[in-house]
Amino acid sequence: MQSYTVKGVRGVRGEITVPGDKSISHRSIMLGSLANGITRVSGFLRGEDALATLQAFRDMGIEITDDGETVTIAGKGLHGLSEPTDVLDCGNSGTSMRLLAGLLAGQSFFSVLSGDKYLRNRPMKRVVEPISRMGGRILGRAGNTKAPLAIQGSPLKGISYDSPVSSAQVKSAIMLAALYADGETTITEPHLSRDHSERMFRHFGASVESFPGGVRLSGGAELQGRDIVVPGDISSAAFFMVAALIVPGSELLIKNVGINPTRTGILDILCAMGGDIELLNQSEDSGEPVADILVRSSQLKGIDISGEVVPRAIDEFPAICVAAAHASGTTRVSGAEELRVKETDRIAAMTANLRKAGVEVVDTPDGMEIVGRERLEPCAAESFGDHRIAMSMLVAGIATEGETTVSDVECIATSFPGFLDLLKGVSVS
Repeated sequence: MQSYTVKGVRGVRGEITVPGDKSISHRSIMLGSLANGITRVSGFLRGEDALATLQAFRDMGIEITDDGETVTIAGKGLHGLSEPTDVLDCGNSGTSMRLLAGLLAGQSFFSVLSGDKYLRNRPMKRVVEPISRMGGRILGRAGNTKAPLAIQGSPLKGISYDSPVSSAQVKSAIMLAALYADGETTITEPHLSRDHSERMFRHFGASVESFPGGVRLSGGAELQGRDIVVPGDISSAAFFMVAALIVPGSELLIKNVGINPTRTGILDILCAMGGDIELLNQSEDSGEPVADILVRSSQLKGIDISGEVVPRAIDEFPAICVAAAHASGTTRVSGAEELRVKETDRIAAMTANLRKAGVEVVDTPDGMEIVGRERLEPCAAESFGDHRIAMSMLVAGIATEGETTVSDVECIATSFPGFLDLLKGVSVS
């Protein structure tokens, strides 16, 4: 396992771009493959997770080329996929596995989804259950709740599903299955999760009705190939936003970041904590809003975080924990039990690492309480094989007065290849 050591810096300065949005990159490959005709994707995230999705569709007979600038997909329509000759390897990507489970349930062939040891431990019941109600035939380990998942494609029927969790992966898996279902499918959830699937379905020509608390669509929609521009991933930008906020003397401009309202919980939270953040040059591309984000170092304060903002910032909580560790007072997070079933238990992982850095943290079933301090202590942190934990603790490290080492940083490549070089490039020694 590769470790990486960072030192405290005197500022975070410059102008950067971050890799393309991971959620949109996954969906561009999926819907482009199911569409009729050519789809061209620029800004595609060439991280391991999105590349696992790309390879899965190549393994199902879709021609996908990548010249380094543009990914070109020769879509074959809803029924153009071929039975794979081997297991489809999703790597570490929960998005790949869960969304593919919905899509593959409506095919006319057999397929198997697997992944690395971390993915094989993540809960799949949340998608297996609703898809089974639609007529899907999915078998897996631990009573059909864990991968590998064996899927025998079969005729599907539309359902009304009241999801117990606010999860874009659950919603999107059902939406993809609904493309193959007879009749109408309605999905509701406790709070609105990210709506990239709804936006992209419409971009490809599908009729999707969004309403307060849910989404509705009918099967059989024919999709047409489209050009897609993938904006910078706000989840990746979050690490640099926090870095610029907590290191005195910082000013950082992050260019062309997606600011989809279902993803901007991180902005709402950091601004509520007193962060000096501006959105510049706002526009829209391929159905997604984008902006440049200007961040300056700030005196942060602890706040309570709960309710609808939680699903809008669920992937950014490791970085938010680092901001909270530098805030005056106590930050209380609740309603975030979803963090326990990510690539690792992110509540437990951040609690353990922040305590090593001298921070007082209380671990609760659905969140945590973090008592901020003026400066964190250098420490030996663990990534737990989770890219967001690794990047968060490296950001924490550049705000100390010593050296912080993070173990097993190879996992960063799943979502943010080039992160270490970019962090080094904006750090003023």
